[in-house]
Amino acid sequence: MRLPVEHPVLDATALLKRVMGGRAAERGGHLPARVKTSAPVGAWLSEDGTVRLDIFSDGTYDGQVAGRKRHAHGTYYIDGSLMTLSDDSGLVTPVLLVEGELEMAGYHLSRAA
Repeated sequence: MRLPVEHPVLDATALLKRVMGGRAAERGGHLPARVKTSAPVGAWLSEDGTVRLDIFSDGTYDGQVAGRKRHAHGTYYIDGSLMTLSDDSGLVTPVLLVEGELEMAGYHLSRAA
């Protein structure tokens, strides 16, 4: 079955960029230079343990997803209840800071014990 030209097929990378908002520069934004407000520093885990996010006080983070060899790492910027992760590969991920939890890409992360 052939798709009409007006319905392009996106590979996984293109789809993730579209869903996550693309690169900051593509959105007219900027790369984070420093943390604007108090950061949720520490280790955060999804309920099923498949996603881990380590947030450091120097404005950097390290993320791990079960089954993926590459760890995500980069810088973050906080504006109110929105934290924006900027991965070294160029991927930008929004994270909501909600009532002691982080909401990221469909996952709810709580502080690791």
